[in-house]
Amino acid sequence: MFLKFFILYLYRIRLLKKSFDVEEEKNLVLLKDFFNQQDDETKGISHKNLLIKRGIIAYMAVNGECTIAELTKELHVSVPTITKLVGDLVTENIVTDNGKVETAGGRRPNVFGLANTAIYFAGVDIGRDSIYFVLTDLKNNVILSTIESTFELADNQQCLARICQKINHFLDNCGVERNKILGMGVCIAGRVDSNTGRSYMYFTSNHQSLREIIEEQTGVNVLLENDTRARCYAEYFASGNKEESNILYLHLGRGVAIGIVTDGKLYYGKSGFAGEFGHTPFFNNEIICACGKKGCLETEVSGIAIEGKMMRQIQQGVNSILREKYDAGEHIHIDDIISAAKNDDNLSIELIEEAGEKIGKSIAFLINIFNPELVIIGGNLAQAGDYLMLPLKSATNKYSLNLVYKDTKFRLSQMGADAGALGAAMLIRNKIIGL
Repeated sequence: MFLKFFILYLYRIRLLKKSFDVEEEKNLVLLKDFFNQQDDETKGISHKNLLIKRGIIAYMAVNGECTIAELTKELHVSVPTITKLVGDLVTENIVTDNGKVETAGGRRPNVFGLANTAIYFAGVDIGRDSIYFVLTDLKNNVILSTIESTFELADNQQCLARICQKINHFLDNCGVERNKILGMGVCIAGRVDSNTGRSYMYFTSNHQSLREIIEEQTGVNVLLENDTRARCYAEYFASGNKEESNILYLHLGRGVAIGIVTDGKLYYGKSGFAGEFGHTPFFNNEIICACGKKGCLETEVSGIAIEGKMMRQIQQGVNSILREKYDAGEHIHIDDIISAAKNDDNLSIELIEEAGEKIGKSIAFLINIFNPELVIIGGNLAQAGDYLMLPLKSATNKYSLNLVYKDTKFRLSQMGADAGALGAAMLIRNKIIGL
C-alpha cells in the first residue's frame, strides 16, 4: 500500500514539474516575443503600451528599484496605466515586486525592480591570442566569466569555424538554458561597423557579415562591436563613473585605439569607425604601420613597437634581464617588458617611460579637442603603473592647455581582462531593452 501511494506521489510531482516547465517555456516565449517585437508590428493601444513597458524597463535599468509614483512622474503616464503595465511585467517575469518601502508617514508603497533570473546576455571578446566569455543577467551582474587561452586569431575560414565552435561550447556549458539568453555581444579588434555587423579587418571574404555568420551558427541574436569601444563602455558603466558623462578611454595594447563617451553615449562617427587614434600620423619616421602608412602613433608607442625596440636594443648589446629570453630565440612580449621594469630592469623602464612621454603628448592633442572630464588608460601598458603614468601626465600637462588639463582627471583602468566581453554583453542588453 505504501509503495502504491509513493508511486502516485512521484507521478503527481512529475506532472507538477512538467506543468511548471511548460509554463516557464511559455513565459520565455513571451519574453522573447516582447523584446524582439518591432515597433511597426503593433498599432494603437498595443503599440503605446509596448513603448511604455520598454520605458519602464529602461528606467529601472538605469535607476534601479522604484515605485509606481516615481514611474508615473518620470514617464508622464497615469497611475492606473502604470499600475496595470507594471503588473503585466511582473506576470511576464521581467519585473519583480520587492514589497513595501519604508516612508516617513502615510501608506507605504510597493517598490519594483528588474528580475535578474528571467533572461541573460552573453559577451564574447575575440582577442589575438585568447577569447573571453561572460554571462550577465538583466541587471548587468556577471554570472560567469571564463577564458579560452588556446586560441590564435587568424583571418581564415578555419579560425572562424573554431570561433563559432568555442562560442557554442560556452553557450552549452554556461549553466543557463540557451533559450534564456536573449542576445550576445561579440567584440573584435580592428574596424567594425556595428550597424551592418561587418568586420573590415577579419573574415572579409564572406558575402555574409560576421554578425550574420555567428547568428546562423549559434541561433542567438548578435551585436558585433569594436573591442576598444566595448571596453570603453564597460569602464564607463561598470566602474561607477556616473558623475562623468564625457570620457576618453585610451587602450594601449599591442595596438593603440580610443573609445569616446559623450553625454553618456558611445561616439561612433559617420561610418562607425571613430576611435582609430593609433593611425594618426604623429611621427616623422619611416616605419610602416599595419595600416600601410608611415609615422602612425602605433609605430612608436604600441606594444608591438615597444617589443621591437627591446629586441633591437638587446641585439645591439644593451644589457637587460630579458637577454636570456632573447638568446633562447623566444619572442619578448610587452607583458615581459612590464614585468622586467617592475624588477628594476633599466632598459625596460626607459622604453616604457619613453612611450609614456609620447603618449602623453598625443593625449594633450585629444583633451584640447574633447575637453573630457576623465581619461582612462587601459590595455597591457596600463599594468606598468607609475612607470607609464608619471611621464604620461607630465607630457600631457606640458603640451596641453592649462585650462583644459586642470579640469581633466586621469586614472588607470579598474576593469579585468574580460572588460571587452562585459562591455559587449552590456551593449546587446541595452539594444534589446531599448536603452
